[in-house]
Amino acid sequence: MEFNNKKLEKTSKFINYLIAIVLCGFLIALSGKLMDDVDHWKERPQLESFENLNLITKEKGLISKIDAEIDLKSEQQNSIQNTLNIANNKYSNAKKSFDNWLAARKTIGSPKEDDAILERANKLDEYYKTQQESKKKLADLKNDIYVLGKDQDIITARMDTARDGAYELQTKAIQKYDLKVFLIRLMFILPILLIGIFFIVKLRKHKYWPLFLGFVLFSFYAFFVGLIPYLPSYGGYIRYSVGIILSVLFGIYALNKIKEFIERKKRELKAPTTERAKKVQTDTAEKALDDHMCPSCGKDFIVKKWDKPSEKKKQHISYGVVTNFCRFCGLELFKPCGKCGEENFVHLPFCASCGDPVTNKVEI
Repeated sequence: MEFNNKKLEKTSKFINYLIAIVLCGFLIALSGKLMDDVDHWKERPQLESFENLNLITKEKGLISKIDAEIDLKSEQQNSIQNTLNIANNKYSNAKKSFDNWLAARKTIGSPKEDDAILERANKLDEYYKTQQESKKKLADLKNDIYVLGKDQDIITARMDTARDGAYELQTKAIQKYDLKVFLIRLMFILPILLIGIFFIVKLRKHKYWPLFLGFVLFSFYAFFVGLIPYLPSYGGYIRYSVGIILSVLFGIYALNKIKEFIERKKRELKAPTTERAKKVQTDTAEKALDDHMCPSCGKDFIVKKWDKPSEKKKQHISYGVVTNFCRFCGLELFKPCGKCGEENFVHLPFCASCGDPVTNKVEI
């Protein structure tokens, strides 16, 4: 099989990242299972635990009793209403008959009918009296039902007040419970995060780095995705405060690292070119050549130049010139091979034309 270094490098990177992602996925699944189970180690505070059950039972009994009385009076109200409807019909029919009869009597004018008038009038009075009694009973029942409804509202208000107190106690208990669960989860996740940070700082060059990388990815996921959402909010103040603290700490760390890198780079550039050339590694040199950059200061070593325009061509023509030395830091970049004279990048080990070792670093 043909050996291809570039292909092998890409394949190795792919396999390394695949190993890291697969390991990270299994670790995330395991930690997710553990984090979910923590919430079931102890039952969450329920509202019933904080209610005054004796008071609630007593008040519910009173409400049931009032409901029964309201139902009874409603049935009585319906019965009396039916009686009133019958009395209204009888009175209306009798009044109509009496009026017709009275009009006929006036036409005939017979005095023998006086006793009949009194009898009919008495019947109308009885119907009218029945109407009034039924109306009074309906009014009394309506008032009784209204009073019972008011009593029921008072009892319901007492129950609501007691339940509101229970809700407040439950809310405080849930906050304590959530904080306790969060601290338990933090007890598991924080050491994992610290170990992940240690791996980044100390083991990036280790031969088993893909495995460590999988753990590092898992540690950051477990902390920022698996843990932070469980952080008690308390109206958002805690989460925002934690976010501000983490941002400040990370910002200070990043700025210090950048400043440290810049200072270190400045010190390196002050060193003689011979010393800096000895510190250039082969993989760094290969990437620098591909990107046409100086491996020491990182600046482009191609210089742009322009041809003067001729009479026919009015535009400048630009082209690049490769320099043997970096014009920014003075590091030697190219020199002819001592055997064949071919120009070579001095920081790579062998001549690209004849394969003879580039002895630049030895000669320095």
